[in-house]
Amino acid sequence: MLARIQVSSPVRRGQAMEVRLLVQHPMETGFRYDFSGTSIAKNVIHSLSAEYGGRTVFRARMGSGVAANPYLQFWVVPDQSGDIRVQWQDDQGASGQVSAWVEVLPA
Repeated sequence: MLARIQVSSPVRRGQAMEVRLLVQHPMETGFRYDFSGTSIAKNVIHSLSAEYGGRTVFRARMGSGVAANPYLQFWVVPDQSGDIRVQWQDDQGASGQVSAWVEVLPA
């Protein structure tokens, strides 16, 4: 799965930083049918988490009400430079991850 992460870096220590994430995923609800009338199997990203500095800073549980190609936005207050890594898994067992470097300047 393709994804794009965008962070506002560099950032001053203790200043809130915005993280934007776009994941290309069909997010099939299980309620649609194909042209032959066969039900399309449910396949949504059910869990997503972001880690920064060795700890989880954001977690989401998604369901069939989320549109295709989900866009998520959250805020983190960084205290040191490092990678922010986002991982997710869908109903069919496929998983993905994306990361970005965060440069933290002295306060």
